[in-house]
Amino acid sequence: MLIGGILLGLIAGLLAGGSIANLASIRLRWVALLLVAVIVRFLTELGLEARIETVQALRAPLFGLAFGVLLVGLWVNRSHPGLTLAFIGILLNTIAILANGGYMPIWKLSFVAAGFDPDTVFSLYSFHRMLDDPTLNANFLLRAGPLGDILPIPVPVIRNVASIGDVFLSAGLGFFLFASVLRSRAQAVEEDAQVAGAALSVLAGTAVLGRPIRATDLGKRVRPATGLASGLADASVLDRPALLGGSGAGLSPGSARAPALPIPIDEVAVRIRRHPFVRLALNSSFSALWVGQLISLFGDRIHQIALAFLVFALTNSPVAVAFVFVFASLPNLFLSPIAGTFVDRWDQKDVMVVSDLLRAAIILIIPIAAVTNIFLVYPLIFAVTSVSIFFRPARIAALPRIVREDELLTANSAMWVGETIADVVGYPIAAVFVGFLGPSLPLAFWVDAATYGASALLIASIYVPPLRDAALTHAERPTVLADMKAGYRFLRGETVLLANTLQAAVAQLTIGVLIALTPLYARGIVVGTSVDEKAAYGFLEAGIGVGNLIGGFVIGVIGTNLARGKTVIIGYVMWGACVALLALTGNLAIAIGLMFGSGIANMVFVIPSQTMIQERTPPEMLGRVLGFRFALVFGSMTIAMALGGILAQVAGAPVVIGLFGVMTMFAGLAGLLVPAVRDA
Repeated sequence: MLIGGILLGLIAGLLAGGSIANLASIRLRWVALLLVAVIVRFLTELGLEARIETVQALRAPLFGLAFGVLLVGLWVNRSHPGLTLAFIGILLNTIAILANGGYMPIWKLSFVAAGFDPDTVFSLYSFHRMLDDPTLNANFLLRAGPLGDILPIPVPVIRNVASIGDVFLSAGLGFFLFASVLRSRAQAVEEDAQVAGAALSVLAGTAVLGRPIRATDLGKRVRPATGLASGLADASVLDRPALLGGSGAGLSPGSARAPALPIPIDEVAVRIRRHPFVRLALNSSFSALWVGQLISLFGDRIHQIALAFLVFALTNSPVAVAFVFVFASLPNLFLSPIAGTFVDRWDQKDVMVVSDLLRAAIILIIPIAAVTNIFLVYPLIFAVTSVSIFFRPARIAALPRIVREDELLTANSAMWVGETIADVVGYPIAAVFVGFLGPSLPLAFWVDAATYGASALLIASIYVPPLRDAALTHAERPTVLADMKAGYRFLRGETVLLANTLQAAVAQLTIGVLIALTPLYARGIVVGTSVDEKAAYGFLEAGIGVGNLIGGFVIGVIGTNLARGKTVIIGYVMWGACVALLALTGNLAIAIGLMFGSGIANMVFVIPSQTMIQERTPPEMLGRVLGFRFALVFGSMTIAMALGGILAQVAGAPVVIGLFGVMTMFAGLAGLLVPAVRDA
């Protein structure tokens, strides 16, 4: 896996126009320390293979020394893209090894699933130690089982069992090499100087306790914050509830001596390196934030699926499973304005780190609570969502301060693309993994807790410039209620943002109806065919996901050149039209195509909307504005889910879906009547 990650990073960098020669410009700090750590680590393993008793007796401190020094070396070089991720991988493996006295634990079920002999016994001098207890008990946790080798890779040529740390380490080193191949020495020096200069200016110009907090960004596809994964919480993706160049060779373009020559390779490479997505990838703070979000979202997919099966297995009640989603959405209605107010008061980086750590702790105990008393699961789910409500506005608010102004829309697009990748790729992987676990479902929650911990470490490594003008003493700061009122008054008085919020609320009605009625729609559309209704439902959802992915990427590439207001209006009209047309077709293939179109349309209005909110809201007020927006749009979605079910009993799912789609079209067109909105 490690070799694969390294090769993938090198190949991707070369394909993007990089040069192997750029590797010579890598400037790492404390290189000697890193070399010593690597030497000690591999000499220790060689000593074990040679059965040297002294090495065997000192294996734990030797491995601890090697990995500890390596961690220090990686941390001081964390400004290099990818090395923070590698740091987390090494850290997770170190915890697992030290918890087992110098051995790397390997879970027997994964070992067998990868295709190895189940009767294999590791010797005393082996690097690994088998965890062969079939039950996931306290001993499994104390031996750091979730951080051991638990991921089976049953591919003949590369058959292996990997740990979560191995995945992070491979991805981190691969990304480090990708960025290094693209960055020339001059670029590296310039970027390092910029980071250092920014850090010095902060040290010189801000008070320690006054690290102000700027809030920005809308709510990204305006999904409600639920720690349950985008699927339990997919709100605004469809605003779905997240429930649970220059001329070459110096020739003048008009010169008769300037034939149509192909663009030189060097110029192509420069263009690629200047591409917004590539520039963002080379921004270590943004890439750490993006990767942190991605890995925690993958973990969420795993525990979301496991949670549904766990609750159903313990209760055999569909109602009990449904209430998981209810408790996952309730905090969005009641806590969003309050959370937004406090996010404006606190350091947003700290909010994100603490939120991830709290969510890790809560997720860790959910399976324990479930087997104790199933009713304990629901307040824990409510708590996870409540914490997530603080994380999302903090992330949105921090984003404009870690990317350039002209990169903000692209950065929003990249964050959304990450979420969609987690949907399109994460759910199938999660389903396979949860199915492999069988009765060992608690491991799914513990893996998700580990991803939250990894995300917290990644976010802790980023540099978020503080706001100097927001540093107020306790005596100067208004009351929480006064802050909330100020946020509400700003939103009410800002014509463009208020109109956009009202449009989003109407669109969210349609999303709520679509979420609630898509299963019924799928059942009706396959009548008279051999297609299973569950498969049809999966195909329809996949159509939305692929549309989101493509739409998010396209908007990220061209959206900067588009007028925000008109783009949003077009997006709403497209979205409503695609949904409305679902009522007029009885063909599954056409319906999937319309779902694909609705996914693209969703990105056309969500990404520019969230960028407008970031651009038009005062930094010190963004959390509050987002809080009120979330409460309104997700409140309308919750109402629509209930209303849609009632109306479908009378008129049928297609009719109800079609009517709400038309309503969204009119909401989008209404923006043309407000010049400030139309010309935004």
